[in-house]
Amino acid sequence: MITCFLRYEIDPDKVKEFEEYGRMWIRLVKKLGGTHHGYLLPSEGASDIALASFSFPSLAAYEQYRIAMADDAECKAAWDYGQQTKCIRRWERNFFRPVFE
Repeated sequence: MITCFLRYEIDPDKVKEFEEYGRMWIRLVKKLGGTHHGYLLPSEGASDIALASFSFPSLAAYEQYRIAMADDAECKAAWDYGQQTKCIRRWERNFFRPVFE
């Protein structure tokens, strides 16, 4: 299993738009074979940081997701929504593997 962890710097005046963006991607990751673990939006403290994570059974499965995502009209529309609303200032992506008991 591989988990993609995303840290976003968002526009604090556009949390509602970012939440809509996140809801789009939760469904799309599931549609393309992943397990989305949800988004964490600002509540108290820093109001410009949001987090998300999703998993795939393997790095190869994640790579297939990336290929499928590039040709998917709904994925393109979700990406365009984020660009048009400018709700995201920057983001970083890291990959992790779980360790279980």
